[in-house]
Amino acid sequence: MTTDPTRDTPTRLLDAARREFATYGIAGARVDRIAEQAAANKQRLYSYFGSKEQLFSRVLACAYQDLSEQVPVPTTREGLEQYVGQVFDYHRHDPSLVRLLAWEGLHYGDAEIPGEEERQAYYLSKNEALRKALSLTSTQEVGHLLMTLIGIASWPFVVEQQRRLMAGLVAGSEDGWSQLRASLTAYGSAVIQARVPAPDPTYGIESGIESGAMYDALSDAIPDTVSDVDPSDPKGIDSTCRMRGN
Repeated sequence: MTTDPTRDTPTRLLDAARREFATYGIAGARVDRIAEQAAANKQRLYSYFGSKEQLFSRVLACAYQDLSEQVPVPTTREGLEQYVGQVFDYHRHDPSLVRLLAWEGLHYGDAEIPGEEERQAYYLSKNEALRKALSLTSTQEVGHLLMTLIGIASWPFVVEQQRRLMAGLVAGSEDGWSQLRASLTAYGSAVIQARVPAPDPTYGIESGIESGAMYDALSDAIPDTVSDVDPSDPKGIDSTCRMRGN
C-alpha cells in the first residue's frame, strides 16, 4: 500500500502497524516492516511507542476510538435494535478491529493485557449507557447482552471460512451479504426482546454519552494538533488516531 508522505510520522506508523498486526498478529508482526511501510525508521517507532506491545495497544485504542465515533453507543431501544446491523456494516467495511482482537486473545489468553484498566473503563461506559437505555439494574446482565449482540455482528468476520462454508456466502454476492445482515439483525432483535422488558411508549433517555466520548476514558490529554505531539509522552500520540484515513 502506498504511504502518504504528507502525513505525520506517528500517524503513518499507526496506519502501517494496524495493517501489520491485523495480518500477522503481535508475535508475527515485524517492527522493521512497519517502519518501512511507514517510510520511517525503527528508532523513531521506539521513541514514539516504546515497544511492539505498546504499539499494538495504541493501535487497538485507535481502532476502538474509530468504532465509537462511527458506531456510537445507542441511547434508545430503537437504536439498540439497529446496533447489530451497524456493527456488522462497520466490520464489513474494515475487519481489522476483529482481527486485532482475535490476535490479542491468541497472544495473551486470559492473562492481563496492557492497558487493561483503560479498556475496562471503555467497556463499563458502554455498559452504563445500555443500562440506562434499557432501564436495567444488573451491570452483569448488560455485559452479557452486549457480548451477545457484538458476537452476533462480528463473528462472521472472525471466522471468514465458516461464513463461506456454513452460510454459503461467496465473494461479491451483495444479495448474500444483505441476507446475512438481515438474519443477524433479526437474531439481535430477538435477543433484545427476550432479555429486556417492552419499552414504555414514552421511552427515551439521555445517557450523557455522545459519539466518540467513550474514548475519553482511554486518554486524559489529547493534543489539538500533530505539532503538539511529544515523542517522549505516549499519551501525546493519541491525537494521531483522529487523523487516520479509512
